[in-house]
Amino acid sequence: MRALSIIACVVMGACVAIPTAPPTQQELKTAFTPTLDGRTAVRNFVRVVETVEPVAERICRQRAPAINCDFRIVVDDRRTSPPNAFQTIDANDRPIIAFTIPLIAIAQNRDELAFIMAHEAAHHIAGHIQQARRNATLGALILGSIVGVGDAEAQRTAQRIGATIGARTYSQDFELEADALGAIIAQAAGYNAVRGAAFFSRLPSPDNRFLGSHPPNAKRIETVRRTVAGL
Repeated sequence: MRALSIIACVVMGACVAIPTAPPTQQELKTAFTPTLDGRTAVRNFVRVVETVEPVAERICRQRAPAINCDFRIVVDDRRTSPPNAFQTIDANDRPIIAFTIPLIAIAQNRDELAFIMAHEAAHHIAGHIQQARRNATLGALILGSIVGVGDAEAQRTAQRIGATIGARTYSQDFELEADALGAIIAQAAGYNAVRGAAFFSRLPSPDNRFLGSHPPNAKRIETVRRTVAGL
């Protein structure tokens, strides 16, 4: 049970998050300054939910008919939350896509919101949370067994480290897969995925950090361009 609780803490959901590397003041100003008034931002978000969710559900049923494709879109209304969007699953296996208010505020257009929503839906369709959980479980078991059954605290630490390593082993691949499928969903919903992926160009790039959860922004934008060109 202890190992399972550690894995649950490590693997909360697939997400498009602001990189953890400290950005410069100029990067913060560029990335996090809203360019639209509040009413326009809300209208954009509502319209994107209305148009993207049905398409994501349809593509989900086509590609993964065995899973729950009834997406629930929610908003984290805590204004202190950082700009973020993530996908998770509730207790009934219903997929949830959550946006924080700051992310809705800094999106410059509907294409960006649509691509981000489609990207999160793609994580669910591809089963990335389940794959990350399996990887985390394996990592926790392997590293925990290496430490052995001696010091309980040392074993918990080893399991936590193993779960983190396991969960992040293929996380960059998952992000690029979700970028590609997300581009397909956004385009099918009538949006410009390339314009939407330009959202990444305003964020500090995570680059190729060891065990980094997200790939470099340029690689993500190129993945979207290549996918759209092939449609």
